[in-house]
Amino acid sequence: MDIPALMRQAITESAAAQGVSTPNPPVGAVIVDRAGTIVGVGHTAPPGGPHAEIVALTQAGAAARGATAVVTLEPCNHTGRTGPCSQALIAAGVAHVCFGVADPNPTAAGGADTLRAAGVSVDAGVLADEVAAGPLQPWLHRQTTGRPFVTVKLATSIDGRVAASDGTSQWVTGPAARAHAHERRSRIDAIVVGTGTALADDPSLTARRPDGTRYPHQPTRVVVGHRDLPADANLRDDAAPLLRVATREPAEVLDALDDALWVLVEGGPTLAGAFVAAGLVDSVEAYVAPVLLGAGRNAVDVPTITTLADAVRFTTREVVGLAGGDVFVRMSR
Repeated sequence: MDIPALMRQAITESAAAQGVSTPNPPVGAVIVDRAGTIVGVGHTAPPGGPHAEIVALTQAGAAARGATAVVTLEPCNHTGRTGPCSQALIAAGVAHVCFGVADPNPTAAGGADTLRAAGVSVDAGVLADEVAAGPLQPWLHRQTTGRPFVTVKLATSIDGRVAASDGTSQWVTGPAARAHAHERRSRIDAIVVGTGTALADDPSLTARRPDGTRYPHQPTRVVVGHRDLPADANLRDDAAPLLRVATREPAEVLDALDDALWVLVEGGPTLAGAFVAAGLVDSVEAYVAPVLLGAGRNAVDVPTITTLADAVRFTTREVVGLAGGDVFVRMSR
């Protein structure tokens, strides 16, 4: 039985819960019977719905007896809106549980001990680094820091420009990059722009497929600043929630997002720079087009960085070539 491969399948499955399960963790689970056949796969449902293990157990039915459950997060050990997953695994007769990372929430932790006490063999820390860097990362970040995981999204030319010198910016990147960005947007909890961007571009800030239809999950649209929006602004429609935050302080913006796990800053260079200067940027997702704009507008403005020694440095985590020649680069601290 290839446990690492099964854990990677659970990680992939957990991505379907991002945004949907908030404020609960997006967990993935795979159940394999004694013969090595996958009999159940699941991810966390919206709040109040079943956790990943319960979805997978329901699929497995009687085949769960004697089976192995592979789960990205330690099965919970408490009763909230739903019962403890540790007890459900025991009741189903699961013989072996493998999980990626321990639950850092003291209220829910302890599932591994409960399973072991019931005679279930448990392997902890399976592909822990991959699990922690996957869809669970924003939730784990919120548990340890008390604030959402913040990503700055950029769409730039090779020379780091988001607009030409005359202000034209649609489109620096191509259709494939935009489709990729919208799919990413469909998994976040909130998308943040300033009033300058909202007034200049009249964006919708919804997550849309290439055919124009909307993804099932839509992020809360957050507009930062004091200026009002026109009555007919796209952001005032009912496609997704709208939150106005009358401040330019990044920390106060995040404080207004009580339950958010993953926040995308998609505003202009000034807003992105403010989050960078405040030390509140955890990752950057850049779509880079194979074009030079020269004297265009910078992607990020941080006036306090005046020397290379003050540069904010990230580690490249993923590079993906997209149709049309654009490149997606994901970096994190």
